[in-house]
Amino acid sequence: MKPVDILNSHNLKRTSCREGIIDVVMKASQALSEIEIRERLTGNYDRTTFYRSFKTLEEYKIIHKIVVDNQLVKYALDNTVTHKNKHAHFYCNECNTVKCMENIPVQKYQLPDGYSDIETEVLIKGTCAHCKMED
Repeated sequence: MKPVDILNSHNLKRTSCREGIIDVVMKASQALSEIEIRERLTGNYDRTTFYRSFKTLEEYKIIHKIVVDNQLVKYALDNTVTHKNKHAHFYCNECNTVKCMENIPVQKYQLPDGYSDIETEVLIKGTCAHCKMED
């Protein structure tokens, strides 16, 4: 699937900035921060254009946010785009990367009476295989 196809399927106007952001996220082998996406984006977009495009893609669930902590947020293509099941994410404390763990599904938790969930996220923190080999 191409960025233009994703935008069309969400009935969003095609802009070079939106297409560029989707392209960068699609080509990445791991989740990226806003800064990392901006650095890899070809074309010179002002902050407002980038920010609005970015927020629109998040709002329309084309990209989703992975909150590592209050200072680090990464983004990846949303499951509605990739057609993957909900899955855990792994954050490496050594190299600060976030990877999708597609083989670890997010389970449905039984909540106490009166509670209802909206969203469940699973973030596993530790050391990735690459960093483990370097030790």
